[in-house]
Amino acid sequence: MLAIRNRVCTAIAMFCLVVLGACSATYQNHGYAPSDEELAELVVGVDTRATVDDVVGPPSASGMLSDGNYYYVRSRVRHFGMYRPQVVERQVLAISFDQNDAIANIERFGLQDGNVVPLSRRVTDSSVVSNGFLRQLLGNIGNLDPSQLFN
Repeated sequence: MLAIRNRVCTAIAMFCLVVLGACSATYQNHGYAPSDEELAELVVGVDTRATVDDVVGPPSASGMLSDGNYYYVRSRVRHFGMYRPQVVERQVLAISFDQNDAIANIERFGLQDGNVVPLSRRVTDSSVVSNGFLRQLLGNIGNLDPSQLFN
Protein backbone atom coordinates (compact mmCIF):
# COMPACT_ATOMS: atom_id res chain seq x y z
CA MET A 1 0.00 0.00 0.00
CA LEU A 2 2.84 2.36 0.84
CA ALA A 3 4.62 1.56 -2.44
CA ILE A 4 1.53 2.47 -4.47
CA ARG A 5 1.18 5.72 -2.54
CA ASN A 6 4.84 6.63 -3.24
CA ARG A 7 4.41 5.89 -6.95
CA VAL A 8 1.29 8.07 -7.13
CA CYS A 9 3.08 10.93 -5.33
CA THR A 10 6.08 10.57 -7.65
CA ALA A 11 3.81 10.58 -10.72
CA ILE A 12 1.99 13.72 -9.50
CA ALA A 13 5.31 15.46 -8.80
CA MET A 14 6.64 14.55 -12.28
CA PHE A 15 3.41 15.78 -13.87
CA CYS A 16 3.68 19.11 -12.01
CA LEU A 17 7.30 19.53 -13.15
CA VAL A 18 6.37 18.87 -16.77
CA VAL A 19 3.48 21.35 -16.60
CA LEU A 20 5.67 24.04 -15.04
CA GLY A 21 8.42 23.42 -17.59
CA ALA A 22 5.97 23.77 -20.48
CA CYS A 23 4.83 27.18 -19.24
CA SER A 24 8.22 28.84 -19.58
CA ALA A 25 8.66 31.50 -22.21
CA THR A 26 10.96 30.96 -25.18
CA TYR A 27 12.73 33.73 -27.08
CA GLN A 28 13.79 33.91 -30.71
CA ASN A 29 16.33 36.38 -32.03
CA HIS A 30 16.09 37.57 -35.64
CA GLY A 31 18.42 39.76 -37.65
CA TYR A 32 21.61 41.60 -36.83
CA ALA A 33 22.44 45.11 -35.68
CA PRO A 34 26.06 46.14 -35.03
CA SER A 35 27.03 46.99 -31.46
CA ASP A 36 28.15 50.43 -30.30
CA GLU A 37 31.76 49.20 -30.15
CA GLU A 38 31.67 48.29 -33.84
CA LEU A 39 30.07 51.62 -34.71
CA ALA A 40 32.78 53.48 -32.78
CA GLU A 41 35.21 52.47 -35.53
CA LEU A 42 33.17 54.44 -38.10
CA VAL A 43 33.66 58.19 -38.48
CA VAL A 44 30.77 60.26 -39.85
CA GLY A 45 31.83 62.29 -42.89
CA VAL A 46 35.08 60.35 -43.38
CA ASP A 47 34.29 56.67 -43.85
CA THR A 48 32.54 55.42 -46.98
CA ARG A 49 30.10 52.70 -47.93
CA ALA A 50 32.99 50.30 -48.60
CA THR A 51 34.39 50.93 -45.12
CA VAL A 52 30.99 50.15 -43.58
CA ASP A 53 30.90 46.89 -45.54
CA ASP A 54 34.34 45.96 -44.21
CA VAL A 55 33.80 46.98 -40.57
CA VAL A 56 30.23 45.88 -39.78
CA GLY A 57 29.28 43.88 -42.87
CA PRO A 58 26.63 44.41 -45.52
CA PRO A 59 23.08 44.98 -44.28
CA SER A 60 20.15 42.65 -44.62
CA ALA A 61 18.08 45.52 -46.04
CA SER A 62 19.13 48.60 -47.95
CA GLY A 63 17.39 51.52 -49.60
CA MET A 64 15.26 51.35 -52.71
CA LEU A 65 18.13 52.17 -55.06
CA SER A 66 21.56 50.61 -55.25
CA ASP A 67 22.96 53.82 -53.73
CA GLY A 68 20.43 53.79 -50.88
CA ASN A 69 20.97 53.88 -47.15
CA TYR A 70 21.80 50.85 -45.02
CA TYR A 71 19.31 49.42 -42.52
CA TYR A 72 20.26 46.79 -39.94
CA VAL A 73 17.28 45.26 -38.15
CA ARG A 74 17.33 43.07 -35.04
CA SER A 75 14.32 41.85 -33.09
CA ARG A 76 13.62 39.58 -30.14
CA VAL A 77 10.28 37.74 -30.04
CA ARG A 78 8.78 36.12 -26.94
CA HIS A 79 6.68 32.96 -27.34
CA PHE A 80 4.65 31.97 -24.29
CA GLY A 81 2.31 29.00 -24.37
CA MET A 82 -0.80 29.46 -26.46
CA TYR A 83 -0.52 33.24 -26.65
CA ARG A 84 0.39 35.20 -29.76
CA PRO A 85 4.14 35.86 -30.13
CA GLN A 86 5.10 39.30 -28.82
CA VAL A 87 7.97 41.48 -30.02
CA VAL A 88 9.76 42.52 -26.85
CA GLU A 89 12.73 44.28 -28.46
CA ARG A 90 13.42 45.71 -31.89
CA GLN A 91 16.36 47.80 -33.03
CA VAL A 92 16.74 49.46 -36.38
CA LEU A 93 20.14 50.94 -37.18
CA ALA A 94 20.04 53.36 -40.12
CA ILE A 95 23.28 54.48 -41.78
CA SER A 96 22.70 57.18 -44.37
CA PHE A 97 25.18 58.30 -46.99
CA ASP A 98 25.69 61.57 -48.87
CA GLN A 99 26.22 61.97 -52.63
CA ASN A 100 29.95 61.11 -52.27
CA ASP A 101 29.16 57.78 -50.51
CA ALA A 102 30.51 59.13 -47.21
CA ILE A 103 28.57 58.43 -44.02
CA ALA A 104 26.15 61.30 -43.39
CA ASN A 105 24.39 60.01 -40.26
CA ILE A 106 24.10 56.97 -37.99
CA GLU A 107 20.82 56.55 -36.09
CA ARG A 108 19.45 53.80 -33.86
CA PHE A 109 15.71 53.34 -33.32
CA GLY A 110 13.80 51.02 -31.00
CA LEU A 111 10.24 50.10 -30.14
CA GLN A 112 10.05 52.98 -27.68
CA ASP A 113 10.77 55.51 -30.46
CA GLY A 114 7.45 55.15 -32.22
CA ASN A 115 4.98 52.89 -33.89
CA VAL A 116 5.80 49.43 -35.16
CA VAL A 117 6.24 49.67 -38.92
CA PRO A 118 6.17 46.52 -41.05
CA LEU A 119 9.35 46.45 -43.10
CA SER A 120 7.96 44.23 -45.82
CA ARG A 121 4.30 43.84 -46.54
CA ARG A 122 3.36 41.72 -49.51
CA VAL A 123 -0.38 41.60 -50.02
CA THR A 124 -1.93 40.13 -53.12
CA ASP A 125 -5.53 41.06 -53.80
CA SER A 126 -7.58 38.11 -54.87
CA SER A 127 -11.12 37.75 -56.10
CA VAL A 128 -11.38 34.53 -54.11
CA VAL A 129 -11.43 36.17 -50.68
CA SER A 130 -14.13 34.27 -48.82
CA ASN A 131 -15.20 31.69 -51.39
CA GLY A 132 -14.21 28.11 -50.80
CA PHE A 133 -13.83 25.49 -53.51
CA LEU A 134 -17.32 24.10 -53.07
CA ARG A 135 -18.91 27.58 -53.13
CA GLN A 136 -17.10 28.44 -56.38
CA LEU A 137 -18.15 25.15 -57.96
CA LEU A 138 -21.80 25.50 -57.00
CA GLY A 139 -21.80 29.24 -57.83
CA ASN A 140 -21.15 28.49 -61.51
CA ILE A 141 -24.34 26.43 -61.88
CA GLY A 142 -26.57 29.49 -62.29
CA ASN A 143 -24.17 31.25 -64.68
CA LEU A 144 -25.17 29.19 -67.72
CA ASP A 145 -26.17 31.34 -70.70
CA PRO A 146 -28.42 29.40 -73.12
CA SER A 147 -27.59 31.72 -76.04
CA GLN A 148 -23.97 30.55 -75.96
CA LEU A 149 -25.01 26.91 -76.34
CA PHE A 150 -26.32 27.41 -79.91
CA ASN A 151 -23.39 29.40 -81.35
